[in-house]
Amino acid sequence: MNKRRFSVVFLAPRAGDAPLPPGVERWPAPGQAVLSPALRKAGAAEDIDHRYGELAGVIQPSGLDEPTEWLAYVRPRDGLSDKSPSSVVTGFGPAAYGIFADGLEPGSGRVDDKSEWMFLTAVAGMLGLPGLALLLIAVRTGAHARDRRTALVSALGGQRRDRALVVLGEAGQPVVVGVLLGATAVAWAVLDDIHIPLTDYVLSSSYIRQHYWLMIFALFAALVTVVVAVVAAELAPRRGTTGSRPYSPAVSAWLPRIAALLPVMLLLAVRGPDFVDSGQRTLVGWAGIAGTMLTLPAAMAVASAAAGRVLSRWGQSHGLAGTLVAGRRTNTYPGNTARLVTGITVALIVFLQAVAWQGLFGAQSADAQRTLDRIGRSVLTVGARGKVSDAEMTKFLNRRPHNTEALLLAGPADGSDGNGPMRLYGDCPALSALHLQCPKLAARLDGAPQDPRLQELIRWTPHNALVTDIHRTDLRALAHRAAASTEEASVVLVRRDGSAVPVAAVKQLSHEVFPRGARAGAPGEDELTAGVPNRDQGRWSTLFGLIGVAVLTVTAGLSGMGEFLRHGRALAPLSVLTGGLRVFRTSAAWSVFMPLLLAGLAGSVVAASLADPVSDTDEAFLTRDLTTWTASTVVAIGVLMWVWASTVAVRQARRWRPRGD
Repeated sequence: MNKRRFSVVFLAPRAGDAPLPPGVERWPAPGQAVLSPALRKAGAAEDIDHRYGELAGVIQPSGLDEPTEWLAYVRPRDGLSDKSPSSVVTGFGPAAYGIFADGLEPGSGRVDDKSEWMFLTAVAGMLGLPGLALLLIAVRTGAHARDRRTALVSALGGQRRDRALVVLGEAGQPVVVGVLLGATAVAWAVLDDIHIPLTDYVLSSSYIRQHYWLMIFALFAALVTVVVAVVAAELAPRRGTTGSRPYSPAVSAWLPRIAALLPVMLLLAVRGPDFVDSGQRTLVGWAGIAGTMLTLPAAMAVASAAAGRVLSRWGQSHGLAGTLVAGRRTNTYPGNTARLVTGITVALIVFLQAVAWQGLFGAQSADAQRTLDRIGRSVLTVGARGKVSDAEMTKFLNRRPHNTEALLLAGPADGSDGNGPMRLYGDCPALSALHLQCPKLAARLDGAPQDPRLQELIRWTPHNALVTDIHRTDLRALAHRAAASTEEASVVLVRRDGSAVPVAAVKQLSHEVFPRGARAGAPGEDELTAGVPNRDQGRWSTLFGLIGVAVLTVTAGLSGMGEFLRHGRALAPLSVLTGGLRVFRTSAAWSVFMPLLLAGLAGSVVAASLADPVSDTDEAFLTRDLTTWTASTVVAIGVLMWVWASTVAVRQARRWRPRGD
C-alpha cells in the first residue's frame, strides 16, 4: 500500500441519536467498517475491504480532506470497553463544533504531514517571489511608447492623475484578459476535481466550492495588485539612467576578476566541508554555495563576452550582419548577460539544494528501505495495539499463517537501566529457523548473528552492547510473556525457508483476534512509513521549484527581449542594406536565446554539482531526470522568447520608413 500510514478510527455510538462521522451515511454495525475510496483502491491487493470486518460502505467526499485521503472508521465487534483508550465525542469537525478528540475530522488521514505554515512558506518563496519579480519586469517591458505618451501629457500640462489614467487605459485590456484567464482556471477547479501533476494530489472541487468567496477575492486582489504596480511604476521618480541595471560600467570592468573566483567557490562548496570539523561543515558548504551564486553569473558574462569577440570576427569575415551586431553587442555589454542569467542561476541552485536537503531529511527512511531490499518481508514484527489477554495472544499464535514460526524479541529486562542484553524467546523450530542453536534453557549470543534477518531485527531494536540472550520456551509461555510484556517487545514471525510472511493475512488476523488490531511490518518499516510523507511532500517542492524557475526564466526573457527591442529599432535600416530580415532573427538568437541557454545548461550542471554531496543516499530526490527537466524547461522558454523577440523585431522593421525626426 505504498507504505503510507493512515488513520483507523475505532468508534461506537453511546446512544441512538449519536451524530454520524462526516461523510458516513449510517452507523456501521458491530464488526463493520467504513473506508475512504482511495484507501480501498490502494489496499485492494491486500483485501483491505475485509481487514477490519465486513465493509459497510464508503466515506463520502464531504467527509474527506481531499479525494485521495486514506481513512477508516471501524466499529469494534465487541464495542469499546472502558479500559480502551478513548474519548467521548459530542460532534465532528472543528473544535468550535464540539469535538474533544483528535483525528475525527476531515484530514485525519494525514497525521504525518508537515504543518500548513510550511506549505504556505514554500508557496510564498517558490511561487510568490518569482511572481513578484515577473510583475515588476512586466510593468516596464516595452514601455517606451507609453513613456512618450505620458511625456506628451506632461508637456501639455497634464497632472499625475492624468498620467495615471493614461496608464490605466493602456494596461486595462491585458489585465482584464489575465483575470479572465485566471477565472477560467478557477471555474475548472470548481466544476471538476483536478489532478495536480507530480504530486499525486487531487484538488477537490467540493472544497473549492465551499471557499468560492476566497477565489473571487484572490482574482480581485490580483487585479488590484497589477493595476497598482503599473500606476506606481509610471508615477515613480525617474532616474537619469536609461534602464535599471545591477551592473554599471565600473562593475562590468570587475567581472573578469569576480569570474576568476568561481573555481575557488566551487571547490569550497564541494570539498571544503571535508577539511573542517563537523560543526563547521554546513557553514563552510553554505559559504561556498553563496560565493558560487555571486560568481557564476560573472563567469557566464565573461564567457559570453569572449564568445562575442569570436562572433564579431566570424560575422565580419563571412558577411553576416546579424552575427556581427550580436557579437559586438555581447562583447561590449557583458553586464547585460550577467543581469539576465543571475535570477535563473540563483533559482536553479536554490531549487536543487531544497530538493537535495529534502532527501537528506529522509536518511532514516532510506536506511529502512535498504533493510527491506535486503531481507524483504521474510520476517515480520507484530505489536498488538492496546492491552490484550493471554487467550487472545494464544489464539493469534495458534492461527498464524501456515509454515510460520513465532518468537518474541524483547529489549533489556526491567531494572537493567537499558544496559542489559536483548532477549529472544522461542521454541526449537523457531530458533532453528533463524539458524540458532536450541539451548536447554538459555544461552548467550555475542556479536552479530549469522542470519541476516536476525541481524536486521537486532539492528532495529534499541540496545547498547551487541549481546543477545536466547531463551527456549514453548508457545503457551511465549503467548503469556508477549501478552504481559510491558517493555519494548514484539512478536516475530519467520519462515524456515526464508520466504516472505504474508503481511495481509497477518494484519487481517490481528483485527479478527485483537480488539484494535496490531502493527505488522518488516524491521525498520515504521521509519520507512514515517518517511513517506517527506517523499510525497517533497514532490510539491519539485513542482513549485519547476514553476518558480520557469517564471524567473520568463522574467529574464522579457527583460532581455525588452532590452533587445529597445536597441533593436536601430537595426531597422539594416533590412534595407542586407535585403532581408534574417539579421533580426540572428541578433535576437544571440541577444535573447543564448543567455537563457547558457543559464539553463551551465546553471543546471553547477547546481547539480553543488547538490550532489547532499544527495548521496540511495533514496535521494535529486535525480538526473529532474536536472534534465529543469534545464529543458529553461531552454524551451528561451526558444519561445527568441521566437517572440524576433517576430516583434521583424514586425517593427517592416513598419520602418526613412524619415526625418
